[in-house]
Amino acid sequence: MMTLKELLACDGVLPSIPKIIALLLNELDRAEPDLRKISQLINTDPVLATRLLRLANSAQFQFSSKISSVSEALALMGLDQVRSLATAAAVVGAFKTIPGIDMHQFWGYSMNVAKLSRMLGGMVRQNQSAAFTAGLIHATGELVMHLGLPTELAALNQQVPPLGLKRAAAERKLLGYCYADVGAGFARNWQFPQPIVDALEHQCSPFENNVYEPMAGVLHLAAWRARAKEANYDEQDLTVNFPDVVALALGIDIDMALQQEPIDWTSKAEVAVLI
Repeated sequence: MMTLKELLACDGVLPSIPKIIALLLNELDRAEPDLRKISQLINTDPVLATRLLRLANSAQFQFSSKISSVSEALALMGLDQVRSLATAAAVVGAFKTIPGIDMHQFWGYSMNVAKLSRMLGGMVRQNQSAAFTAGLIHATGELVMHLGLPTELAALNQQVPPLGLKRAAAERKLLGYCYADVGAGFARNWQFPQPIVDALEHQCSPFENNVYEPMAGVLHLAAWRARAKEANYDEQDLTVNFPDVVALALGIDIDMALQQEPIDWTSKAEVAVLI
């Protein structure tokens, strides 16, 4: 059985950073980034630019009108937000067909988590752009694991589906680690900001073992709600299975949490535009 370290070091399992994103990160790390060059870099990849704009508008940053260009996104959102969303957009494109995963379902679910994370993050005064980005990529470790451990996870999928509520526990029982650990390694490799890496790593147990990661708590609640939707939970199921310990630590009660679900869950048409 492959260890976490072996999986993350396995050739061909972690997609490499696209050249455009590497150049973009390099420019953003300069003392005085060139906004025109940043815009030009993103626009050299029309698919990436389209995904970036789609995510910027999906994040619902409460702008009065739709963001229609990369330069407009830079002006309205700032470098940090554009950096996170551009890298997240590249992540979506890095994973094509994954054995054992319905990619339309996966990214639709992930977009729901992103929207919920952004809303819940605002309630507890977390960076909403970072929360959205973390939500979108929070389960990418699952994709990496399916690439590196296809046989083991094919068997596990028969017991607990990839988006099942008890998936993390089942993976840890089988492997000693789960998608959260792998996703944090992936995000670290792609140079995501440390708060996002920390949130991914601790999302399953955000307030255990002297850890206090509010963003991880936000992810935990958002993923629970979206996975409950995938499991077709009714109102009673939601009440009985509500992760009250995490919610209490954040100062969020069940009424607040359930009121924050998207008015309209992500549609198939939205996912088709994204991927």
